[in-house]
Amino acid sequence: MSADTTQRTRTGPEATDGNPGGNLQAGLKNRHLSMIAIGGVIGAGLFVGSGAGIASTGPGILLSYALAGVLVVMVMRMLGEMAAADPQSGSFSAYADRALGRWAGFSIGWLYWFFWVVVLAVEATAGAKILNGWMPGVPQWAFALLVMAVLTATNLFSVASYGEFEFWFAGIKVVAIAAFIVIGTLAVFGLLPGTHAVGTTNLVGHNGGFLPHGVGAVFTGMLTVVFAFMGSEIVTLAAGESADPEKAVSKATNSVIWRIGIFYLGSIAIVVTLLPWDSAAVKGSPYVAVLEHVGIPGAGRVMDVIVLTAVLSCLNSGLYTASRMAFSLGRRGDAPAAFAKVSSRGVPTTATLASVVFGFVAVFFNYTSPNTVFQFLLNSSGAVALFVWVVICLSQLRMRKIIERESPERLTVRMWLYPYLTWATIGLIGFVMVYMFTTEDGRKQMYLSLVAAAIVLAAAPIVQRRRAGRELAAEAASGS
Repeated sequence: MSADTTQRTRTGPEATDGNPGGNLQAGLKNRHLSMIAIGGVIGAGLFVGSGAGIASTGPGILLSYALAGVLVVMVMRMLGEMAAADPQSGSFSAYADRALGRWAGFSIGWLYWFFWVVVLAVEATAGAKILNGWMPGVPQWAFALLVMAVLTATNLFSVASYGEFEFWFAGIKVVAIAAFIVIGTLAVFGLLPGTHAVGTTNLVGHNGGFLPHGVGAVFTGMLTVVFAFMGSEIVTLAAGESADPEKAVSKATNSVIWRIGIFYLGSIAIVVTLLPWDSAAVKGSPYVAVLEHVGIPGAGRVMDVIVLTAVLSCLNSGLYTASRMAFSLGRRGDAPAAFAKVSSRGVPTTATLASVVFGFVAVFFNYTSPNTVFQFLLNSSGAVALFVWVVICLSQLRMRKIIERESPERLTVRMWLYPYLTWATIGLIGFVMVYMFTTEDGRKQMYLSLVAAAIVLAAAPIVQRRRAGRELAAEAASGS
């Protein structure tokens, strides 16, 4: 890979077609990327949504998290291999473009953008609900508008401001989980005042044991938790705006195992060991239940603050991720040329504003049509994570050969047991997709997500023909 290519991958333009419009700036520091990588796997779903998974699966939810965690580790390793060799602002969309064809990069890029702009609405509403609980005199929609506006301004100012906000948001989440694990571990062994060692009674001896609903519940639980890991890949998009993207990607990829092991498996293990899995308190909010059990005063309010931080972090990262994917699509001619233009601070302003406008529209529908339009948006983006992971796997199969042929020295991160583990991961993702059809919610999400994918796939050749026409017209004009 030439020096010119290396420079292009660091500044973001994956191809020379489309309006170049300037470059992204390397404004993210190593500490920003480290915390983005660590905090990327800790979302509000861990603090709140995990209760539903525990209630439906029992202590066996640990197996669900372990299986989903293995899946994410494999996918991140594959993505890390490609990103370390060729850092791109479009990440897997750019790799799919090269490895599988323009249709693949176009389709998965727009589906991913769609996923995150819907997430913007979900997180803005969740944050507004918490703030409204503290200040009921202010309408919930006003808080949703406020958090969206503040974080939009942050992202528009500079990538460094995004990184700084995310550093502190993620830092609070990490400290909170670390403190929870320490406190919970002490309580499990009866080392806190008012507690006694619980042993394994709740884990394997309570109301049906470790798998009260059978082995099948592990896979049902996996459907609940697998989407909680979406966001791990953000660091590979952000790496393109750092001074040393290869090092950042390598470090993030190598740390994903312990991040998932400690933050998810560690904290959930404490919940199901310390408290009965079928208690109403665990189903409602497992982390609050544990803190109240060990006598932490104001546990509910403390958790509200932590969840709000997680929500703002996800909203901040979602806006950043959507804008960078839109920027990458613009650079490759798969989105309006204006998306590829950047401000004097190196921020893709139009791409950011387009993403947040769709997010505002989705928030509007969340308040006016929560059970119709917004539910459709939510369900139609529900399986996008699985689509993205499959594309990453298929791209890595082809990109490994391309990199080995063109620049083998850039293979600083390698997928384990290639290509066997890659194919095994594809098989596991396929199993999850098929299993989604066995549940009512899963079927609805798969059907509507497939509809969304079909629409984008149908649009791909139309956009490609128009792009080819523009390129031919430009060549004819330059030759005349």
